[in-house]
Amino acid sequence: MAISQARKNELIKQFGRHEGDTGSVEVQVAVLTEDINELNGHFSVHKHDFHSQRGLMKKIGHRRNLLRYLRDNDVQRYRELIKALGLRR
Repeated sequence: MAISQARKNELIKQFGRHEGDTGSVEVQVAVLTEDINELNGHFSVHKHDFHSQRGLMKKIGHRRNLLRYLRDNDVQRYRELIKALGLRR
């Protein structure tokens, strides 16, 4: 159910601001988005998995807070991130 370490490393390499960057907002949002997308696929098969649904809602809220922080502090980075991840159609 969780994303693999290899996929997480790819996301860190793609969205990290420098070598070994795991804590920047961009990396955190990218990893959360990947988790959210994977959980959405899980729910297409397991419609009554309400415990995981609660975890999904927490991840969505966390991502929303991180995006709000980024939007308030650096609009250019925010716009680049949502474009790269395909959010906010």
